[in-house]
Amino acid sequence: MTKVSEIKTTNTEAEGTMEETKPLFPGRAFISTVLDALDNKETMTGKMTGRYIQRATMAGILVGVFFTAFWVMTGACSQGDHALIVTGKVLAGIIFGWALVLIYYTNSELLTTNMMVVSVGAYHKRIGLLQSLKLLGLCLFGNLLGALIVAAILRFSTVISGTSYQVMLAAANTKLAYLNSFSGIGDLFVRAIFCNFCINIAMLMVYNGKLSNDFTKCTIMVVAVLVFSFCGFEHSIADSAMFLILGLHGTINAWKAVLVILVAIFGNLVGGGILIGLNFATMNDERGITKDLEHQ
Repeated sequence: MTKVSEIKTTNTEAEGTMEETKPLFPGRAFISTVLDALDNKETMTGKMTGRYIQRATMAGILVGVFFTAFWVMTGACSQGDHALIVTGKVLAGIIFGWALVLIYYTNSELLTTNMMVVSVGAYHKRIGLLQSLKLLGLCLFGNLLGALIVAAILRFSTVISGTSYQVMLAAANTKLAYLNSFSGIGDLFVRAIFCNFCINIAMLMVYNGKLSNDFTKCTIMVVAVLVFSFCGFEHSIADSAMFLILGLHGTINAWKAVLVILVAIFGNLVGGGILIGLNFATMNDERGITKDLEHQ
């Protein structure tokens, strides 16, 4: 009976310590949710690799379809005055934002959000370097496969044609032009950082346990995508989908497109993996603080 009482007392003290630190570490729910998600991803990449790639492929398809809709809307408004052009960019960004919503609610796997998940897991020593690279590599493969499927289907349609095709091609040439100088590459890298910062600050809000309303979650995700698309930030998977669509039309330098994607991936990794993932993992690490409070 004495041992049972001691155990109950210890558990009570631990719960009390957790409550004491709760105001100091409001991101506890976020970290816990991300680590649980990481465990599921590791299981899938280890024992259900094919299904994991399927989920990543679906994310690529969603990005490809909704990014196509983005350019169709942008193209439709590109021939008007300045006000119509700006309105078109806003509407296109809102449309594209629903890709992230659908990826989240269908449990699909997107590279840019997994960068944040892996960073949190690495900090808490729940995943090693090789497993991290495997998880991200399989996700990238699936995302690109999904985008390629969309690009291949679009090749046999006129969805991307006329003004939609022209604005997409102009945007692609702008991205390729970043490679012409070191300052341009730096510009591309910074835009990629801010892009995944936007994406993952939204996912942080969704994962933190404070939002129970689906409408609010959807709004946050849509606004995050609207911000990065309106500002011209660079998303590695969206850019890949665009290059694949144009590439199958024979109008893109493939090697330059690959270099743009590589720079965007590293920038996305900094924005989502470091500024959000690693930053919030360290910010909400209560392990040392909890021990100090227990000894007081």
